[in-house]
Amino acid sequence: MRRTLALGAAALALLAPAAGAQEPRASLPDIEDEVMCTICGTLLELAENAQADREREFIRSLIAQGLTKEQIKDALVVEYGESVLATPDDSGFDLTAWLLPIIAAGLGIAGVGIAVYRWRRERPEEPDPPAPEAPRGADAERLDADLARYDL
Repeated sequence: MRRTLALGAAALALLAPAAGAQEPRASLPDIEDEVMCTICGTLLELAENAQADREREFIRSLIAQGLTKEQIKDALVVEYGESVLATPDDSGFDLTAWLLPIIAAGLGIAGVGIAVYRWRRERPEEPDPPAPEAPRGADAERLDADLARYDL
């Protein structure tokens, strides 16, 4: 019986850290870059006003209570409304904010691929230029005389 209890306690001791590792503890810097200041409409991490300080204190109190990042964001929405979240909704017109960068990146990659393909494909070989003709007549005599003068 004692052996079973000892093994059970050891198993719980090993499982407890693993359960805590699944969900990391929330932090203010981790949340500040995902929520907005409700007064100035900028990211909370950039805002410098009294309302932003109140929001930070509210977040710190929620962190002290041991809430997760998602729970804190949900509490901020309840307290300040949907406009406090820095990420757009995933429906309606706001869906465009998610899709447009993905589409633009895909078109950019496709454009670069097409440009590289066109640049790298084989071009038809150009015929060799005709060989220059040897000088004739007076030109040939003058060339021979000039070459004879510089013969070393």
